[in-house]
Amino acid sequence: MLASYHHTWLGRHAMKPLGCETPLSWRCATIRINEEMAAAASWAAKLKLHNQKHPPAPKTEEERRKEDERLFEEEYTSLRGEAEKKYEHIPRFYCKVGHMTLVSTGSGLPLYCSVHYVSATSRRPSSSAETEGRCQVRAVFLQRRGSELMDNEELTKLWSILEEKHTPPDLGTDEQMISYTAFLNIKDQVSDKCKPFFTAEVFTKLLRDDPYGRVSVSQLFSYIMRKVWLQQTRIGLSLFDIQGLGYLKESDLENYILELIPTLPQLNCLEESFYSFYVCTAVRKFFFFLDPLRTGKIKIQDILACGFLDDLLEVSPGY
Repeated sequence: MLASYHHTWLGRHAMKPLGCETPLSWRCATIRINEEMAAAASWAAKLKLHNQKHPPAPKTEEERRKEDERLFEEEYTSLRGEAEKKYEHIPRFYCKVGHMTLVSTGSGLPLYCSVHYVSATSRRPSSSAETEGRCQVRAVFLQRRGSELMDNEELTKLWSILEEKHTPPDLGTDEQMISYTAFLNIKDQVSDKCKPFFTAEVFTKLLRDDPYGRVSVSQLFSYIMRKVWLQQTRIGLSLFDIQGLGYLKESDLENYILELIPTLPQLNCLEESFYSFYVCTAVRKFFFFLDPLRTGKIKIQDILACGFLDDLLEVSPGY
């Protein structure tokens, strides 16, 4: 009986609001709660209708960018888990000079991409036999590249063909001209070493103000000779680059100029005792202009591009 009474009391008072002891007060509280819920629903509906009638102003481009950056930063820091420790793991960008050595990878990439650092303690010292073998291999490679260039006989034959195939009419000058059609026909008559120079790109480079669309024979021949000379000179300079890094030290350039002197007809009258003075003067000029930071080495490309070698090879007899 006590259990049934307790169950009946729970059924009557379980849903009563707190502080409502009589049925009348309970009904009043229920009515008040329903009214508040209806008012809240009505307020939400009114707010929704207001927002539909008065939409918010669109964000500017700057505001959208800042919002995107903020969201990206939050997402990035949450994924990395470094919101509080973003300066704790800084990679090491340097190492003591005494423990690092520069070596070349030999990958054929530019110098700044083809070098890396290794520990000096882990590097095996190269023997004299390895150094000599490396120099011999480079010499054979450069000799092979030199054999791919045109020699004096081929250049002489090319000049005779250009003179024979020049295209009239003459414009009252001694300058011989050649048309593009004759230019392409000459390509079939020259050697394979010379064919890379007979392209549309080379023809358009040499094209000037000729009314018939021709190029000068002498300018074409000078262009080919200049290219061949630059390639031969680069091979000659590379023979003195012991490390094969594309640089020449002061001693390397001295050796190059010293071996170049006997090949210069203008210096035949120069006594051998003055060779050292001439070499020192020439080398000082190269390093003064091409090595402003005083690193003690010069790029081979800079030597070819500066034009000092032209002055060296065109030295006057009265020097």
